[in-house]
Amino acid sequence: MSLSLEAAGNVARVLTESLPYIQRFTGCTFVIKFGGNAMTDPALHESFARDVVLMKLVGMNPIVVHGGGPQIGKLLDRLQIESEFIDGMRVTDEHTMDVVEMVLGASVNKEIVDSIHRNGGKAVGLTGKDGGLLTARKLKMAGDGNGHKDMGQVGEVASIDTDVLDMLSQSDYIPVIAPVAGGEDGKTYNINADLVAGKLAEVLRAEKLILLTNVAGLMDGDGTILTGLSTQQVDELIANGVIYGGMLPKIQCALDAVKAGVNSAHIIDGRVAHVSLLEIFTDEGVGTLITNRNVHRQ
Repeated sequence: MSLSLEAAGNVARVLTESLPYIQRFTGCTFVIKFGGNAMTDPALHESFARDVVLMKLVGMNPIVVHGGGPQIGKLLDRLQIESEFIDGMRVTDEHTMDVVEMVLGASVNKEIVDSIHRNGGKAVGLTGKDGGLLTARKLKMAGDGNGHKDMGQVGEVASIDTDVLDMLSQSDYIPVIAPVAGGEDGKTYNINADLVAGKLAEVLRAEKLILLTNVAGLMDGDGTILTGLSTQQVDELIANGVIYGGMLPKIQCALDAVKAGVNSAHIIDGRVAHVSLLEIFTDEGVGTLITNRNVHRQ
């Protein structure tokens, strides 16, 4: 069945609108944090895989960092290991860390790699341990006056060695990274995937940091998505209390990356099919854009 003239015109408009973005971003690195509903909904999982395969085919260098909180929680429940959270972060003792490493480094990571392969791409699954990519240190959280809260084997990024990513970026392979890393103390640490993605984007001087989440973006009091924000405007929104709660760490991660030299950061709705392409390749975009450059959108 052939397309109607109206449908064909819409397809042509979309393709021609994407052309200048493809030309502009050829050879550029995009660090994408994959998480939320997009990871647990099979259809969204496949659409994300097609998105990154397309990016690679048109000359971009996507690097995927993934989470896996729901999958970790399910396995811990099956093993009857109780989960404890402090300020929204999972306390990770030795037994929990074994589960985290198994789920993130094996199960979830390989599912994403397989999905990219099914959609015509090539991917390599990594953890922060592979090639010395990430070195972690124990995360210390402020306590209640009696010292730091002990999160167990929860870490933060201490250092990054990009050699393995530099090698892959020159090939046809898409790196898929689980946010697990070894520390200088010999222990393994679980690191928040947003933080890993942000730090990688900074070190790689990425064109874009893209954070998939379960909200449409940063919204004002009327429910309108705020976008085209400068770092100064974001600082003001934080100071004025417009950004708070669970959105604050994600916004802070994006803000830090842009201040450190990443050209733009995007917070987009992973519940929407092909949301990465809609944000990157259209004039209007679909999420919250933070940038230091004086531009309307991309």
